[in-house]
Amino acid sequence: MINKLGKNERRQKRHMRIRNHVSGTAEVPRLNVFRSSKNIYTQIINDVEGTTLASASSVDLDSEGKTKAEQAAEVGRLIAEAAKENNVEKVVFDRGGYKYHGRVKAVAEAARENGLQF
Repeated sequence: MINKLGKNERRQKRHMRIRNHVSGTAEVPRLNVFRSSKNIYTQIINDVEGTTLASASSVDLDSEGKTKAEQAAEVGRLIAEAAKENNVEKVVFDRGGYKYHGRVKAVAEAARENGLQF
């Protein structure tokens, strides 16, 4: 019997392929995005030391009456501000195996508009 991989297993395989090429350093850390069905989470990670420099998520927001894309844009703004506080200007974007579309794109564009370069 052939077992078909589920949606999340396929995403995790894509993410591991991406992670073989994308790595964050102290000078240029990695901006990681994780998207659940209800929330979106971002982290700025230094992979050399294995530390998280900053994080932001839609759980922290007052999101009443906002769409998920609007929440994602707000998370992008928050992560850009957190990066500035940690003296991070350039990052490598890690979309986490998701398509660059919708909420992931909203996070990236909002982070760029607020000063992050990638």
